[in-house]
Amino acid sequence: MIGKVITGRSFAGCIAYNLQREEASILDASGVRTTSVKDITSDFNFQRKLNPNLGQAVGHIVLSWSAKDKAKLNDAIMVERAKEYMHKMKIRDTQYLIMQHTDRQHPHLHLVYNRVGNNGQTITDRYQRVVNAKVCKEITLKYGYHLAEGKAQVNRQRLKGSDQIKYEMYDAIKAVAKVAQNWQQLEAALLKQGIQTHYKYLSGTDTVQGISFSKDIAKFKGSEIDRSLSYGKLNQLIEFNKQHGQRQQIASVNDTTLPNRNSFSDTHGGSLLGELLEPDHEQDTSTPFELLRTKRKLKKGRRI
Repeated sequence: MIGKVITGRSFAGCIAYNLQREEASILDASGVRTTSVKDITSDFNFQRKLNPNLGQAVGHIVLSWSAKDKAKLNDAIMVERAKEYMHKMKIRDTQYLIMQHTDRQHPHLHLVYNRVGNNGQTITDRYQRVVNAKVCKEITLKYGYHLAEGKAQVNRQRLKGSDQIKYEMYDAIKAVAKVAQNWQQLEAALLKQGIQTHYKYLSGTDTVQGISFSKDIAKFKGSEIDRSLSYGKLNQLIEFNKQHGQRQQIASVNDTTLPNRNSFSDTHGGSLLGELLEPDHEQDTSTPFELLRTKRKLKKGRRI
């Protein structure tokens, strides 16, 4: 199970978008009438007046399962999972509406809730995307649902707008980072594909603190595109590529009998490259570099 977090300003637009289609149905609701789009919108907006200073009061989350999970799900079970998700996300004591769409092969729900609670309190969205990934993984493992296999498995043809651009950037940066031996090579190769590289510097210094990428009108931090595309992790990969290239040159001169020089599969280098290039799984909280550091600590401990 995965969740896509959306925050907005208009209940009218959100409810109309989700309900005014043939494949939509309401599975559960709390605090709002379900008689019409107009009534639902009116009820959400009425409670919204308890906290008029909260601009983005519309909470909207899409909960999706793999098509492989169909046999484990029905309407009642999906509602139970949605409620469990809301409880873990601390979306409590507020209005909500749970809707199902059947326009995709995979089961999915649209959860719309009021970020203005029943007592006028604000339902926080702080660190919501991080908590969302953690909660979805917990529920997935708890009930034995299919675990998503990362961005490589996403159907690019169904993506639109900023999501489409983000995945185009992900594919391009991943491919270039496999071979770039310095930042200039990476920048030039990406620029040919219409992607610009932007660095964030520590105030008053030339020390790079972070990295962003832009294409057309969209701009994302590297870590927003994927955790493996942060400046630190890309820099480690570039340094590895540089050392890899130097070792290949030395090997070609000093050891003409070295097998599979192009694959570079020695004990340390090969395993490191495999982990650096491993695609980052959306529901996996351990990054390849964290795993690598753990392995090195274990090896060091054994030597002692």
